[in-house]
Amino acid sequence: MSADEKITAHIVETGESDYAVSIDVSGHHLKGDEPVDAGGGNLGPAPYDLLLAALGECTAMTVRWYAIQKDWPLEKVEVDLTFQKIDKVGVFEKQVRVYGPDLSEEQRQKLIDVAAKCPVQRTLEGKVEIRTL
Repeated sequence: MSADEKITAHIVETGESDYAVSIDVSGHHLKGDEPVDAGGGNLGPAPYDLLLAALGECTAMTVRWYAIQKDWPLEKVEVDLTFQKIDKVGVFEKQVRVYGPDLSEEQRQKLIDVAAKCPVQRTLEGKVEIRTL
């Protein structure tokens, strides 16, 4: 994403449950909702589910991008993530696995290091400003 690029999203309640929403973003349509135990109908991912998925998606894509740039024999990337609040602090944990029998140990380690540099992670770790209009 370039510095001057703007992404837009439109979210509207659907009435399917107390918290169900329709999400339109960049030409894609998703549903969001809260789990049943939080008063929703579990009709789609909850907000933190989507945030966690965005971090994982970006991580896998960044690792793949780097391997393509270097022409390394990466066969597959897997990312498992968790999120929880500990003492009022949001804590993300990522486990990144890279597959490719022809990858050297140095290449594997570099790919794992690159996983921490994905743009979504940098955004979450950096200064963010949210303006409610």
